[in-house]
Amino acid sequence: MDALPWREAWHDALYAAGRGFYVTRGGPAEHFTTATHGVTGAVLAEALLRLWLREHDHLPAVVVDVGAGRGELATHLLTALAAYDEQPTECSRDRQAATTTDELLSRLERTPRADEEPTECSLDRRGTPATDELLSRSEGPPTRVVAVDVVARPAGLDERIAWLRSPGGETLPTELAGLRDALVIAHEWLDVVPCTVAEVDPQGAPRVVLVDPVTGAESLGDPLDPADSDWADAHWPATTPGARLEVGRTRDEAWSDLVSRVGSGTLVAVDYGHVASERPNEGTLTAYRRGVQTEPVPDGTMDLTAHVAIDTLDADRVGRQRDVLRDLGIRGQTPPHTLAATDPLGYLRALERAGAEAELLRPGGFGGFWWAVKRVTSGDVA
Repeated sequence: MDALPWREAWHDALYAAGRGFYVTRGGPAEHFTTATHGVTGAVLAEALLRLWLREHDHLPAVVVDVGAGRGELATHLLTALAAYDEQPTECSRDRQAATTTDELLSRLERTPRADEEPTECSLDRRGTPATDELLSRSEGPPTRVVAVDVVARPAGLDERIAWLRSPGGETLPTELAGLRDALVIAHEWLDVVPCTVAEVDPQGAPRVVLVDPVTGAESLGDPLDPADSDWADAHWPATTPGARLEVGRTRDEAWSDLVSRVGSGTLVAVDYGHVASERPNEGTLTAYRRGVQTEPVPDGTMDLTAHVAIDTLDADRVGRQRDVLRDLGIRGQTPPHTLAATDPLGYLRALERAGAEAELLRPGGFGGFWWAVKRVTSGDVA
């Protein structure tokens, strides 16, 4: 088989119909653990809502999870939203509008009991509407949750979560547009948007790296095209022979496309990444199969990923996850041991949560992720 530019081979290996890794291999959860799974996912969902409530006195009209896997984070977001949405007796919009931000935040501290039944009012409001309604709502409760990924709707996903199927990579579904009062989350999406991989040749010029899709053997191809060359000169200049770089132009364009679909709201990208002061000389392209890191081969049997040049994205704030979460009140503190004597089950739950928070903050783990936050007001997008 002829060698292809990494960008093309990478895209086919992940997204090609009938054989791409994300289409046929059972989803990310079968191969690696992300922060969206389990208790860490629940804490992360609450933190994202806290981020929104720092600047708004109401919940978003719609929450969108781009690159949703099999709906893990979307499910946690639905649960966190339900903790707010529970109204014991009265469901009037007037009452909800009067709720203070502090009250909204305090409700996120409370985990609903499994035996609690939704009220008749909340059942009416939580019905499953058409996709157009889910995407176009601009006022009033409840918040709609929409998940976007390359596969068909997973079996067993909560019916209150709308599902949009995406073509994959940087291409988003056409239905995802006109979002207002929206919280949009791209968690580990951009690192699997394929990009041009380049290597500096003996003459000091970056050239496209070609790869055999079957063996993974590499060779050097043509010089970078003008658009990629301009991006590299501006953001990842490399002239040392043998140095590698990943041209983040396609990630920047994918992010800008997502931003353009939001009329008002906040977008958050959470991902592996680096900034200009720490670009890795050897690049970051790698692969995972069944939870084990391995040499990247674009044959459809493994996840292929490369870190994101996070500082080239159109964003208002860029920071490490551990710093962002601490600012949002996530501490990872062990509960007092006295609680074990008075409320053993409560102590175990608190201990589990503290462990999850600590894992999200760990510098060598999830805490090393980057967050890029973009705010869009009504006048920003035509």
